[in-house]
Parts: sequence; C-alpha cells; structure tokens
Amino acid sequence: MKKIGLFFGSFNPIHIGHLILANYILEKSDMEELWFVVSPQNPFKDKKSLLADHNRLDMVNLSIKHYPKMRASDVEFSLPKPSYTIDTLTYLHEKYPNTQFSLIMGEDNLAGLHKWKNADVLIKNHQIIVYPRLFEGEKKNNDYTSESENIILINAPIIELSATDIRNMIKEGKNVRPMLPPEVFEYLDGSNFYK
Repeated sequence: MKKIGLFFGSFNPIHIGHLILANYILEKSDMEELWFVVSPQNPFKDKKSLLADHNRLDMVNLSIKHYPKMRASDVEFSLPKPSYTIDTLTYLHEKYPNTQFSLIMGEDNLAGLHKWKNADVLIKNHQIIVYPRLFEGEKKNNDYTSESENIILINAPIIELSATDIRNMIKEGKNVRPMLPPEVFEYLDGSNFYK
C-alpha cells in the first residue's frame, strides 16, 4: 500500500514555509510522496484575494520541481464547489484504491476540525498529521488528540510565515524575495498579481 500525504491549501501564494514543512514531514515519516492539493475555494475563506486556480497550481509546480517526492494536485478543480476534504478523499480512494492517504494540517485547523463536513468519519478513517501552527490570539483546542490515535502531533519547526502577509507586502511594494521559492518570486515579479 502506497503512503501519500495530502497537504491541502489555497497556496495563495506557496511560500518557503510550505516547502520546509513538506520536506520535514517527508524526511521524518514513512510517506512515499506528498501532494500539495490546491483548493479552488475553501468554504471558510474569502474568495476575493484568491488568484486564479491555474496560477496557484503553476506556482506550486514551479516551486517543487527540485523535489522528486512532491506533487501538485488539481484534483479539487473538477469536484463540486466548495470543496470538502471528505469528498476529495472519497474520490481519491476510488481512483487510487491501493493508496493510504494521510492529511497534513496545522494545529489551527485541528482546533476547527469539529466544523468540517463529516469530521468524525475523517478522523476515524484517516491518519491526520498535525504540525504546530498557532499564532497569537488563537486558542489551543486539542480535544481530538486524546480521542483518536489517528491524530499525530509532530514536532516540525514553526515557521510563522503567512500567505496573507506576503500578499499585503506585495501590495505595499515590499521585498518578499526571501519568503518565496525563487521560481515563484520570478513568476510574481513583473506581474500584477496581488497588487
């Protein structure tokens, strides 16, 4: 059975924090691949500042070209909107029956997991790898960790970079080069994206 980690996100834009985390998880687990699942529309996020799906997918593809165990996935582009993780997993299980999919999420998402569609089914049937990610003002709520052996908290480095901050800095004409993979910086530089 092939083991694949699914890192869902809008990746608007993908930044070095995402890559550091993905690489850490691949190197410290028995996962054979990690897929960045580019979400067309998160039911909890405002769509106004979202770049077109294909632009965000392009940026993910550009940023992972030197990482043979990482893939960009557009699986949610053809599924009904808004995308729900449980529906995407059901689809992937049908398409890849000999694959064990694990979810990768930040601790901030774990706190809101009870609001997700069919959260109990998700937790029961899938390993969930949780990386530390709590920003100031957010409450820690790890009720699920005691409930399920499928939830695994990992001690990954905390990288306090946010795509929102990066977008705001681009809008303000600030230098974001150190925060982005070089290929993504080149892709955005000279475009009107996020301005």
